[in-house]
Amino acid sequence: MDVWSRNHVRVTGRTGGPVVVLAHGFGCDQNMWRLVVPLLEPDFTVVLFDHVGAGRSDLAAWSERRYSTIDAYAEDVLEICHELALGPVTFVGHSVSAMMGVVAAGHEPDAFSGLLLLAPSPCFIDDPATGYRGGFSAEDIDELLESMDANYLGWSRVMAPVITGNPERPELGEELTNSFCRADPDIARVFARVTFLSDHRESLAQVRVPTLVAQCSKDAIAPPEVGAFVQARIHGSRLITLDATGHCPQLAAPEETAAAIAAFAGAGH
Repeated sequence: MDVWSRNHVRVTGRTGGPVVVLAHGFGCDQNMWRLVVPLLEPDFTVVLFDHVGAGRSDLAAWSERRYSTIDAYAEDVLEICHELALGPVTFVGHSVSAMMGVVAAGHEPDAFSGLLLLAPSPCFIDDPATGYRGGFSAEDIDELLESMDANYLGWSRVMAPVITGNPERPELGEELTNSFCRADPDIARVFARVTFLSDHRESLAQVRVPTLVAQCSKDAIAPPEVGAFVQARIHGSRLITLDATGHCPQLAAPEETAAAIAAFAGAGH
């Protein structure tokens, strides 16, 4: 299947510039980057795509059997990089896409000049046995998934404002709600399980490319302990805390987010 249509790949920005690949998180599509892209286009070649099952991707390419793990999405990322043949790229993964980048870089480090992990979480579920804090108990996640199964649209309206944070800016929650509602509920339920039940803590140590972990100052989905955990387990990585609040800084603070991407991707590592 043609990768360009499968993932609705788009390339924009400065021809010959450093390549930045922007990957969206659960319930979203590449449109979530629309406020950041114009800020990067003058200096970078910007690659946008939709995960299979999201946005304008080819839904015929989706199957529950294939897309029930993060590994399948990581394989797609590598196939996109191969198809573009633009050389090593800086991969910017938001939320669950951060772990897709981690897995992809573990398999094929030469494809990447760097990873920027934006509001990442290798495991959302607390692990009291090891002291790991993911932000949610197993019971919390079970309840979240059961609520989604029972009433996906109702779940979307309740959860979107929690995810975006910024209660004084309700338009952010409304935008994410609308994004959730555009998704096929059956596909979204599978992707939600991939997102909230995966545990890629052990994958972090396999990363051997320059990595920047960018967490938000207040994030109900990925608390500060998670960013610190990720940074501690990726050799040579750096951690920054954005002033942005909520789990979607590309919407809440696009200028700050773009500046962090540009500084990292343009630094030559």
